[in-house]
Formats: sequence, C-alpha cells, structure tokens
Amino acid sequence: MPVTKELKPVQPQPGKPLYLAAKDRIREAIDAGAFNPGEQMPSTKDLSDQLEISLVTAHRALQELVNAGVLQRSQGKGTFVHQAYLDGRRTISDCRIGLVIHTDASLADVYHGQVLEGVRQAAHALHVDLVLLRFDEDIRKECNGFLYVNPLSAELDGLASASKRRSPVVVLGARADSPVVASIDVDNVQLARQAVAHLAGHGHTNIGYVGGPDELSQYHDRWQGFGEALAERRLPNKPQGVLKGSSWRLDERERTELVRLLSGANRPTAIFAAGYCFALDVYAAAQTIGLKIGETLSVIGVDDPHSAAHLAPPLTTMRQPLIQLGHSALTTLVERLRHDGGPVENRLLQAELVIRRSSGPNLTKN
Repeated sequence: MPVTKELKPVQPQPGKPLYLAAKDRIREAIDAGAFNPGEQMPSTKDLSDQLEISLVTAHRALQELVNAGVLQRSQGKGTFVHQAYLDGRRTISDCRIGLVIHTDASLADVYHGQVLEGVRQAAHALHVDLVLLRFDEDIRKECNGFLYVNPLSAELDGLASASKRRSPVVVLGARADSPVVASIDVDNVQLARQAVAHLAGHGHTNIGYVGGPDELSQYHDRWQGFGEALAERRLPNKPQGVLKGSSWRLDERERTELVRLLSGANRPTAIFAAGYCFALDVYAAAQTIGLKIGETLSVIGVDDPHSAAHLAPPLTTMRQPLIQLGHSALTTLVERLRHDGGPVENRLLQAELVIRRSSGPNLTKN
C-alpha cells in the first residue's frame, strides 16, 4: 500500500493550466526525495484531496508524469515512481511545443511523413512534448513555443506580429523573411534550377512543369527556379507545357489536363515534376498515351522515398534532407527556448540530385 505523504495544495497561476501546476508540484516532491524509486504514489483521490484539485485534474497531472517518464503504471497495481527517473536519467519534458500544420496539408504524403519523423526524433532526444494544434490556436495556453510546418503564404504574414506577444516561433519548410521569426527550409529555387540544368544537359529544349499552388512556399520557389533556369538558357517557358494543381497532388480534372498536355503535337520532351505525387501522375499519364518514360519522355521529380527506385523506370529525383529538416527545426526552437532567444537564424538546406533511368537524352524532334 502507498504511504500517505502530505503535499501542499496547488495554487492557481495566471495563464497556466491547473493540471500543469499539479504536475510540477508532484514532480518537486519526487525530486525532493518524498517518494523513492519504485514507490507507489498516492491514489488519485488522495492526491486530489491533498492538492485541493479535482479528480480529473489529478488524473491528468499523473498522466503527464507517466508520459514524461517520471512515473510508470502497472496494470491493476497502481502508479509508481519510475526507477530510471531517479537513477539520474531525468527525462521529463521541460517544455511543450505546439506543432501547427495548415489545413490543406496531408500527413500521408512523403514530405510531411519524413519531416515529422525528424521532428519526432528531435523531440525524443531533447525530451520535449509535442501538441498538434490548429493554426493560431492554443486555447489551453500550454505551449512554450510553436513550430509551423510548411505554412501557407497568408499564414506567414501573421507570424511576425504573433511572435511579439507569445513564445518563440520557428517556421519549417518556408522562408519567413522576418527579423523575429526563425525559419529552416530547403533551397527550392536552387533545387528547381538544378533539375532543369540536368534535363537541359540531356538536350531537352522543351521542358514542362507540373507542380502545386503558389500559395505553398515550396511550389512558389520551385516555379521561380524553373523559370530562372529556362531564362538563363534562353529556353521557352511555354504556358501549354505548364500545369499547376490545386493541392499536393492532382485531382481527376487536373490528371485529365495532364494527359492533354502530354498528347499535343508540340508536347514537352521532359517534365520537371515539383513533387513526388506529381511525378507519379506523370508516369500514369504517360502510360495512358503510350509514352515511354526515359525514352520519349524524361521525368525528374522531387523527394526520394524507397519506392522511387522501384518505379518502372526508376525515378531521377531531387532528394531533400527532410528528416534533417524536421530535426533541425525543432532543435533550433528548443535552443531558442532554453537559451532565452538569441539571434534569429534563417537557414537553407540543399537538395541532392539522384540520377536514375527516368531522365535520358532527348530522342524526340520538336
């Protein structure tokens, strides 16, 4: 049976949820030696009475400490002080990060899956908690900082003013262009320029573009780099060879338009697909109309999941350091929190060209 030990009542603190104050009070008692390694904690009812909080609040405080590795639960037995915590490996979170993802994003796509894996790895290593939030919403006011993942252009506009009235903000996957908001992104302008240079080096002079909406920073920058690379080589940027979808992948109407784009007499001999799903759409459209990828149509995509090497033919692509991107963004935010700010950092990581058989010499006369 747990030994009854008196804990001081919790006093409400402005702007701080009561369960977090209760969590801190229990942790302080454990740190002070009131509870030993492996010792059973008082019941939720006892903690509720001692701390003068509701049963719901006491339960939430205990659950937070379980999640942080301070306590552990044993089915049918109770809640105990975790041995690892009092062995000096204190892994409790000292901050909570709000993870903000715009409503049009899909966590099922390659980009977000790998970026969020990097964020998860950093959160584990740095012992911080992650809370998934709607845009600009922290009703419980429980977050110490905010990580905005690939925000829309309209969302970026409000971040500078928001950062003046609350905890630090880091933008991941877009350029903040603000003196008060740090950002980490891939150099998407250079990524597109490198892709076009590769296709032009194979003799392609009629290069098409398939990408997403300009409201998303990466597509805006890739479109910019695409145009700059063509202009440098005095190659035409033909409107009939351009398809900009409304999201991260083409819908049915847009896929039909892509088939039309690739069926014309003066169709592109090469396509820069500004996202992995766009490359898959190009493969499907080419199969529909009998074009052979790597022979009568060259394709270069963006991102390099395992499946890219197993397409027929394997996809030439611009590999982004997505896990590093997510890891670096969260690390930057936590460093700013733990060291009380510091200089705002705006970094650009570089993509890597991975050459496979989908991009070959221009065998078609225009």
